[in-house]
Amino acid sequence: MKEGAQRTHTATTPRYDVFHTDCPARDVIDHVTSRWGVWVLISLRDTDLRFYELRDSIRGVSEKMLTQTLRALVQDGLVRREVEPTTPPQVTYGLTEFGREIGEPLTDLFDRVTQRLSTAP
Repeated sequence: MKEGAQRTHTATTPRYDVFHTDCPARDVIDHVTSRWGVWVLISLRDTDLRFYELRDSIRGVSEKMLTQTLRALVQDGLVRREVEPTTPPQVTYGLTEFGREIGEPLTDLFDRVTQRLSTAP
């Protein structure tokens, strides 16, 4: 492999070097840990939501930022987007299996922080 390559091959699965700037896994991690990515994954942990329901559940996010975040998470395979052919179209977002796997530790972190803060003096 030449210098600067981001993937290390093994016999079974490729291993990525997330510290390399060109690593595809790094992009997914950046999207998940972005300011709004975490909140989208936590908001969708229990149920599918329509765009405005999702926006209302994440206070402070603009429509533009929510749209950009959702596009990235859909492209990464973490969130699925379902469009119902109605007028106007109804768009619903939910977690994929991969999104649930990634969202579990985030939900645990969120639950631990909120539980700790609720018991603090």
